[in-house]
Amino acid sequence: MSKKVILTGLRANNDLTIGNYFGALLPIIDMAKNRAGEYQVNLFVPDLHSFTTPIDHAVLQDQIMHNQRVFAAAGLPLENPDVYIYRQSYIPAHSELTWILSCFTEIGQLSRMTQFKEKIGVAEVASSFVYGEQPSDAKMRMILGSQIGNINATAGLFSYPVLMAADILLYNATYVPVGEDQTQHLEFARDIAQRMNRKFGQELFTVPLEVKKQHELFGKDQGLRIMDLQDPAKKMSKSAESNKGVIFLSDTPDEAHKKIMGATTDSFGEIIYDPKERPGISNLIDILALLQHTDPNSVYERYKGQNVYGPLKTELADTLSNFLRDFQQSLSEVNDQKLMRKIENSEEAMRSVAGETLNRVQKAVGLR
Repeated sequence: MSKKVILTGLRANNDLTIGNYFGALLPIIDMAKNRAGEYQVNLFVPDLHSFTTPIDHAVLQDQIMHNQRVFAAAGLPLENPDVYIYRQSYIPAHSELTWILSCFTEIGQLSRMTQFKEKIGVAEVASSFVYGEQPSDAKMRMILGSQIGNINATAGLFSYPVLMAADILLYNATYVPVGEDQTQHLEFARDIAQRMNRKFGQELFTVPLEVKKQHELFGKDQGLRIMDLQDPAKKMSKSAESNKGVIFLSDTPDEAHKKIMGATTDSFGEIIYDPKERPGISNLIDILALLQHTDPNSVYERYKGQNVYGPLKTELADTLSNFLRDFQQSLSEVNDQKLMRKIENSEEAMRSVAGETLNRVQKAVGLR
């Protein structure tokens, strides 16, 4: 396994959305189809990450397997020897390396993670400092402490960037296609790898490339954000409190059609493509462009200046319904036995790679 590694994962709690499909899954599958001879592609289900937010544990196992069937239905080339698909929890090295890394991670560094602050609703953090000021760890801990005491935040939610770093570093991954909301976590993985390498005077870890260079490989789809249909100021999320603004891959064509027709646009009465000022209508244009394998400007040119939104919504709703109908047909035709053989073979290979990395770290820290 001397090829450079591309690694990505999609959480298993709740079904995947069209945002997950177009923003994360499809680009990596295209990469696996077209460049697996040049790179090794690791696509895994980070099932240990599922517990950072409340879930229905009774259905988690079904969701894990469903997501891997989605990978196959979306076109992941299972026969390619440079493609690996595996379950995180089936490789114990993830958990052990996470513990070791956490003992070399400062609380203040995790406290500054933007996504953690957003998830626990610490709006006060953003307004408690002078603009441009770097808050002290003590001040951050004071504010976070007062906020965390009022909610059911877990230690797992706080420290999961460490687990994400372990996911990356165990496999010597160079490329990690992450969305805009995960770039800070990638930088944390780079930081902890460099810190450990310096501390122990050896190359314990391969340091993944910085975000800018990740973008150079993955292109324009890197960081793609499809927005919520009801609240276009927010990214479409499979863990959203309301499903009305989310299109799941398991939605029936009729359900998806209704969600599109009821999507929030704006009150200007004219179709203008401006993601910042007109996020609702621009989001619909973005989704239609993805479904039609074109760019948003091509879609916009057909609707530019129209003063009714119905025709655009109808075209998008029909196109999305057809996409889901075709995808769900492909999902029903996945060969489960072939898929499971690929998963088990991948996990055996990944246990070996992860074990070598973990053993190297254990020796460095004095455990072996």
